[in-house]
Amino acid sequence: MELVALMSSGKGSWGQVAGLVSRGQWEKIFIVCPLYAVSRVKSFDFAQRSEIISVDFDLPIKEVIEDLKKKLNGKFSGMEVALSIASGEGKEHMALISALINLPIGIKFVVLTRDGILEV
Repeated sequence: MELVALMSSGKGSWGQVAGLVSRGQWEKIFIVCPLYAVSRVKSFDFAQRSEIISVDFDLPIKEVIEDLKKKLNGKFSGMEVALSIASGEGKEHMALISALINLPIGIKFVVLTRDGILEV
């Protein structure tokens, strides 16, 4: 299964994404991040095996959704993806979820716990 992870704001949330990436058995990894975070995200080891999708989340939400749909369209081999929204805020979450379900692609939410990766 492919992983789509939002890597934005939130104390400790980048560690959550890093853990998911390193502990999961992902076919492909897509890291969605705001423009300001791209260079920092690329400095992480796991970014080397991920595709970075940069988005201007300051745009109106309709434009963000369309941009995400355009950038994610045709990237997935299956009918659903694992999705992490542990990082980020409401507008970013809504835009990413909306873009995915309108592609259409199914989503399974994933989170890293002490016991490993949990699908919720």
